[in-house]
Amino acid sequence: MVIEFEWDKWNLSKSYFKHRVTPKETEEVFVDEQSFVLPDVKHSQEEERYIIVGKTLDKKNLFIVFVSRNNKIRVISARKMHKKEVLKYEKLKENTKI
Repeated sequence: MVIEFEWDKWNLSKSYFKHRVTPKETEEVFVDEQSFVLPDVKHSQEEERYIIVGKTLDKKNLFIVFVSRNNKIRVISARKMHKKEVLKYEKLKENTKI
């Protein structure tokens, strides 16, 4: 599966300046085999938004909000997971092991 990203000028640097997360790190989470995609029901009034949680190649835990437009991923925000989110993520991974 090929994943194509669409970055607008604002979001390309926003996550780095606010949260020190690079676009490269953000894209790495989408190929992490242990990442999880969840609907972002709270923020999906105008269009369907999703959350993906997973790890970068350097094992940084990230929380990313994105939309899918024209078969491309458009990242809205990316940040490091909070401690409670890391615990939930690890529990979700443990509960889905085959």
